[in-house]
Formats: sequence, structure tokens, C-alpha cells
Amino acid sequence: MTWSSYGSYLIFVILVVLAPGPDTVVTLKNSFAGGFRGGLLAAAGIAVGNIVQGTAVALGLGTLIVQSQPVFHTLRWLGVAYLCYLGVQAIRMAWRGDYSGLAEAGNRSSAFRRFREGFFSNITNPKVLALYLSVLPQFLDPVHAGPFEALLLAYTVAVLGSLWLFVLLLFVNRVRAWLSRRKVRRALDSVSGATLIGFGAVLAAEG
Repeated sequence: MTWSSYGSYLIFVILVVLAPGPDTVVTLKNSFAGGFRGGLLAAAGIAVGNIVQGTAVALGLGTLIVQSQPVFHTLRWLGVAYLCYLGVQAIRMAWRGDYSGLAEAGNRSSAFRRFREGFFSNITNPKVLALYLSVLPQFLDPVHAGPFEALLLAYTVAVLGSLWLFVLLLFVNRVRAWLSRRKVRRALDSVSGATLIGFGAVLAAEG
């Protein structure tokens, strides 16, 4: 792999990372509820999920998962169910409109839950796995490329994705006073919940 091909790969990854998806919505959802730290924990879970899926593809395990239809479809339906679950949670919060307990958002159980939401929303999304499988071979020399080059490309996605989510969190943190208003929070929770359910529906329809 040359620096020129890696530069082309970087441009492609940046475009993919900037496109809104479940990872973005889950991070923002946790940021609205748990502040900068809550969003950061969700983003950390997403980064770990990306690293796991990228490593699986780089080492050849991703192909086995995709080729095994029962495993792939089970993963897909788990992703559908989890995105819909998160969406329903957000809509229920908007419906209730009770944000009095937000001061407790930094406790240990809440911190683990936010990390878990990020991790599971990513790891149960087979579209991430399919993206790695379809893109990485186009930038790797089938004769000379080894696991190191494949891992470099895979981890580039995780790093750039994390940087983008971090920038979003900085912006949300700057306007936190406005976002903390009850009407605004209810609207944001409603939109994020409906969006997550929508992503789940799209994932279900792609089977």
C-alpha cells in the first residue's frame, strides 16, 4: 500500500464518517442525557466496537461471519432490536418529560450503561462489518498486503470516527445551557428516538 492509496482511503473514510448514522445519534442521545462525559463514554463504546469489527475483518473472521447466513442474520436482527429499544427509550423519556434525575447521570452504573449503548449499537450493526469487507480489499494489494496494512486501514476508521464524535460533543457542550431547556430536551429526545427506530427499520428492510 502506497501513501497515495492511503490518502485516497482517508478521503473516503472522512466522507463515510461525516455521514449521519446510528453511531452519531447514539452519541448525541447520551450527550443530551449525560453531558459531555456521557457522550464521551458512548463514543468510547462505539470506538471499541469499531476496533473489534475492524480487527475481525483484517484477520479474516469478518468473511466467515458474513458467509454464515444464520450468524449474519442473527446479528442483523439483534441490531434492529437494539436500535429500536434505544429509540423507544428516548421517546418514553420525551413523553414523560421528567429530567429531574439528570444530576445523577455520572454514577458508575450510568457510566457503564452509556458505554454499553455505544458498544452494542455498533457491534450489532452488520453494515459496519460489510463496509470493512467491501472497502478494505480495494485499497490492499492482494499479493503483498499483510495483516498490518489491513489493521491500519481498519483502525483508521475507528480513529477518525472517534475524532468526529469528539468534535460533535464539543459543540453540544458549548450549547448545553440551551439544550438543557425542558422543551428542547423533549424535542431532541423525540427526534433521536424516532431516528434510531428509523435506522432499525432500514436495517430490517435490507435483509
